[in-house]
Amino acid sequence: MDALCPSPPGPSRPQRNYERIGGQTGTSFFQTLIHLLKGNIGTGLLGLPLAVKNAGLVLGPISLLVMGIIAVHCMRLLVQCSHHLSVCVCRMSRQSLTYGEAVQYGMENVTWLRRHSQWGKRTVNLFLIITQLGFCCVYFVFLSDNIKQVVEAANATTFNCHINYTNQTQVLVPSFDSRLYMLCFLPAFILLVFTPNLKFLAPLSLVANLMMTASLVLIYFYSLTNITYPINLPKVGRAKDYPLFFGTAIFAFEGIGVVLPLENKMQRPHTFTLVLYLGMGIVTFLYISLGTIGYMCFGDDIGGSITLNLPNCWTYQTVKLLYCFGIFITFALQFYVPAEILIPPAVARVPPRWETAVDLSLRTVLVIFTCALAILIPELDLVISLVGSVSSSFLALIFPPLLQILTFHTEDLSPLVTVKNAVISVVGLVGFLAGTYIAIEQIIARNALKHEETLSPFMVQ
Repeated sequence: MDALCPSPPGPSRPQRNYERIGGQTGTSFFQTLIHLLKGNIGTGLLGLPLAVKNAGLVLGPISLLVMGIIAVHCMRLLVQCSHHLSVCVCRMSRQSLTYGEAVQYGMENVTWLRRHSQWGKRTVNLFLIITQLGFCCVYFVFLSDNIKQVVEAANATTFNCHINYTNQTQVLVPSFDSRLYMLCFLPAFILLVFTPNLKFLAPLSLVANLMMTASLVLIYFYSLTNITYPINLPKVGRAKDYPLFFGTAIFAFEGIGVVLPLENKMQRPHTFTLVLYLGMGIVTFLYISLGTIGYMCFGDDIGGSITLNLPNCWTYQTVKLLYCFGIFITFALQFYVPAEILIPPAVARVPPRWETAVDLSLRTVLVIFTCALAILIPELDLVISLVGSVSSSFLALIFPPLLQILTFHTEDLSPLVTVKNAVISVVGLVGFLAGTYIAIEQIIARNALKHEETLSPFMVQ
């Protein structure tokens, strides 16, 4: 038999099994919506003004809208496939699936892929690890850039926010290289990930969410009230910069990793589709609006994060510090995913008395690894684009359409659906290739330029 299990005989059976995924102790509609928003709003949002610059003032917002629609569609495909496969494997007492398990069971649904199904799960887990550790690298760079800027601008910072600064730093005080700031943050991050259970961070996470929300409101206010007219910005960017836009945008939209866990924990999981559309609609609106408004406000001077362009008054310097605190706490949440994939199998191989030591050691090594990668590539915009192109492309665009084909291949998918899925996956693959190439090329070029600037004083006779 080619399929893992036959199609349910009627519409009632999948719904009953689907309901059992949830429970009275699960999250409510509103709680799930908040978690979905939190899982999609972070440093990626702050990098979108530069992404719009790379694509153009008109092409950028249109592309963000199209990418948002495709990303939400792929999330819906993942939920649909997970629902169908969880019904199929319910006889094995599995009522909810992770992303990796969905791909594994999807491959088992095809005879000639069944023997390789474990590699499907491993591949998804690999990209989840790359993505989440990539997020952690971005957090190191974001914190170092913003804290460094606050320190360097301290002597010029005033309480007057009405001066129209052309850049964020007016008078510099002696400061360290941003990579030394990363090393200073390293012990704090290591201690943070030693937290035995994320529930202990819940109060701090709530405070961090409130701080980041307040910071976003102030960023919107400043950007809206400081747009210079007339606006003479290119409507369409350079073709060679568009892959960088793609990487940054897909990095921002890569919230697909939280979709199945949120749905599985809902009291009424059949309402998750509404949560998904409402939440991602809000997210897409925020992405398009801040990306466009931020670019209109700062123009060609826009930085890798819009916070780097805020003026030298204490109100907006505080905005940077508040957002940095929020990102610092979020680090533990992003780190949780790769830690849960990598650490338990290793701990299971050692005697019980060594379990704690091995667990903490591996956490330390993973944090040091992310810090080392951030030190090697201390360019916020390029790190975001590279992480988005390399891993987010697969998780958000390439895998879900292929999973739908695997899951429902015996149920006479229409040619139009198959073509649609193939097109989405090809777009993701092209974005991965082009975005990764351009990001690496830009990283090499910037490093070479910095090397020349470092050597130039010694070459002057």
